[in-house]
Amino acid sequence: MRVPLLVALAAMAVTVTVVYGGFPGSYLSLERTIPLNHQVELTTLKARDRARHGGRILQDGGGGILDFSVQGTSDPYLVGLYFTKVKMGSPAKEFYVQIDTGSDILWLNCNTCNNCPKSSGLGIDLNYFDTASSSTAALVSCSDPVCSYAVQTATSQCSSQANQCSYTFQYGDGSGTSGYYVYDAMYFDVIMGQSVFSNSSSTVVFGCSTYQSGDLARTEKAVDGIFGFGPGALSVVSQVSSQGMAPKVFSHCLKGQGSGGGILVLGEILEPNIVYTPLVPLQPHYNLNLQSIAVNGQILPIDQDVFATGNNRGTIVDSGTTLAYLVQEAYDPFLNAITTTVSQFSKPIISKGNQCYLVPTSLGDIFPLVSLNFMGGASMVLKPEQYLIHYGFLDGAAMWCIGFQKVQKGYTILGDLVLKDKIFVYDLANQRIGWTDYDCSLAVNVSVATSKSKDAYLSAGQMSVSSSHVSILSKLQLVRIVAFLVHIIVFMEPQFL
Repeated sequence: MRVPLLVALAAMAVTVTVVYGGFPGSYLSLERTIPLNHQVELTTLKARDRARHGGRILQDGGGGILDFSVQGTSDPYLVGLYFTKVKMGSPAKEFYVQIDTGSDILWLNCNTCNNCPKSSGLGIDLNYFDTASSSTAALVSCSDPVCSYAVQTATSQCSSQANQCSYTFQYGDGSGTSGYYVYDAMYFDVIMGQSVFSNSSSTVVFGCSTYQSGDLARTEKAVDGIFGFGPGALSVVSQVSSQGMAPKVFSHCLKGQGSGGGILVLGEILEPNIVYTPLVPLQPHYNLNLQSIAVNGQILPIDQDVFATGNNRGTIVDSGTTLAYLVQEAYDPFLNAITTTVSQFSKPIISKGNQCYLVPTSLGDIFPLVSLNFMGGASMVLKPEQYLIHYGFLDGAAMWCIGFQKVQKGYTILGDLVLKDKIFVYDLANQRIGWTDYDCSLAVNVSVATSKSKDAYLSAGQMSVSSSHVSILSKLQLVRIVAFLVHIIVFMEPQFL
C-alpha cells in the first residue's frame, strides 16, 4: 500500500554531485558517534563488535567470528558507531538506527519493549515504535509470504495462536533481541529537477523489538535499533529496489578523521579510480575473494585457502564492525611484516597483550602501505591509519597499536577501521563491490541508474545540501533520486592512561 511520505534532511554540511538515471531517491542523515574524552576497554570494544554484527553472521558463523580469546586485553581504544535517522509510521516518527551491512533486517525498539534502554549516552533522545499509534501499520501474519521467507532463512518463527510472525536474534556475547515483524510506511525526501518534493514513501517490512538483553540493553551507546543493509530479500535496499523506488546498488563514504562527515546513498557513487571485485555468489553476507596481502609491496606467505568462502570462513565487508579481524594464518605473517619494517624507526612494545609502537614522527614516514588483493586484480590499499589505532602517548611519543585483531578461526572481517576514508559501492545488480580512496568531506558523483553505459552519466549536476536548504547549482534534467546523507559526530582522542 502506498502512503504519502515526508523525510527531513539532516542538519549537516555535505555537498553531493548527482548523476541521474530515473529512479526516485531519498535522504536520511547518517551519524557516526564516538564518545568524547571516553576510554574504552578493548574487551568492551570487541564485545560491541559482537553485539553489532547481524544475527545471521553470528548464527551462521558458529561462534568462529566471535572467538576473541587471544585478544582478551583491556587496552583503551576509540570506538566508532555509524547510525542514521529514519522516519517511520503515520504520523511519522524519527528513529536513530545503527548502520550495519552485516545484517539484513531493519528493527526498532517497540514501546512495549522489556529491558530496552530508556536513555542514551550518545546525547540523543530515544524513541519507541508503537504499532497502535500508526494508522498505516499492519502486523505480518503467519500466512504472509514474507513470514514464510523469513522462517526459511532462520530469522523468524510463527505463533499460530497469535498469528504473528516473530523473530529472535541471539548474539555471541549473550546479547539478543526478539520481537515481531510489521508493515509500515518509510518516508523519503524526493529530489525532482530543481525542486524538492517531500511526498514519497515506501511500505516496508521491519522488526518491532519487544525484548533486549546484554549490551543491547545498555544505555552508554544506545540507539533505537539496527538498520540492516545486507543483501537479503528483507533488507530495505532489496525491498525498495523491488518496488522500483531505487536501483539495487548503494554506496558509502565514511570520513574517519577530524570533524567527520560522509555520505551513504542508495545509488552508485561514480569515481574514475574505483576498482571492482566480484561478490562470492549465493552468500548471505558481502563475501569477497581475498587472494593475498602485501606489505610494502611484498606478498606475504599466506595460503590463499585461509580466505576461501565456505565452512564458516571467508572475507566479509561489514560496516557494523568497528575493528578489522584476520584469521590467525594471515594475522601472524602480517604482524611480523609490519614489525620488521618499522622496528628500526619506531620502538615496538607490547601493551596489555597488544602489539604497539612508539612513533616519534608521522606515521607515513615510518609505516608501510598494506595492500589487500582481491579477485579480478582489485587491490585495496590501506594507509597506516587504516590498520593502526592511536592508543595515546607514552614517554613523549605517540603510541599506535595494530588495529587488526586475530581470530583463530572464522571470518576475516573488514570493519570501519578499513572502510573509512574510502568510497565503497555495493552493486548488487551486478554482484560486485568497488572502492577507492577519497576525501569523504568532498562532493561525490552519484548515479541512480544500474546501466554500465557512460551515456547514463552525461547529465551531471551538482546538488548542495546544507542544514537549511537543498539547491541544485547547475541545470538538471527532471529526475528523481534516492540517497542517504551522512552526518558524523565530532571525534576526540582520549589520552593514554
